[in-house]
Amino acid sequence: MFVRTDRLLLRPGWMEDAPALAAAIGEARIVRNLATAPWPYGLADARAYLAQSAGALPSFLILARTAGKPRLIGGIGFGRTPDDEVELGYWIAGADWNRGYVTEAGRAMLDLARESLRLCRIVAGHFVDNPASGRVLEKLGFTAAGQRALRHSAARGEDVAFQGFALDLCAKGCIHDEPELMAA
Repeated sequence: MFVRTDRLLLRPGWMEDAPALAAAIGEARIVRNLATAPWPYGLADARAYLAQSAGALPSFLILARTAGKPRLIGGIGFGRTPDDEVELGYWIAGADWNRGYVTEAGRAMLDLARESLRLCRIVAGHFVDNPASGRVLEKLGFTAAGQRALRHSAARGEDVAFQGFALDLCAKGCIHDEPELMAA
């Protein structure tokens, strides 16, 4: 599965992407904002990530479309929380911050969730010391959900204040809205 936007290509990661992935994500200021990525993040970590078998939910690398070869600038995907909710996660290489790439990729992922995956609810969140990520979630239509909590950051090696968000997609035509399916 591939997704194309005006400026981006979202596609699964391949083992050949390992050097570019390690270079793009391998900055402390990026990895510290992710829950599961280790620090330092190197080529072996990128290879291990790319070797993971594909799950039921899509996870993509974000590539900037250029006149030449697309350039890896980030990652975005869905995963499952411990409570079995579908969670959106993302990151962008530091050199590509503040260009609207995450918002563009996020809109494409939410369209995919709504139209192809037929999901009704997506959760997401950010460490509170990364307010830019909260602004992205708000642009995408997410609203703060519940009180701030602690979530572990593998890179930091500690629990960090975290704000959860949620987005209801059912109002836009989720398969679960259909009465005959709800009654079954």
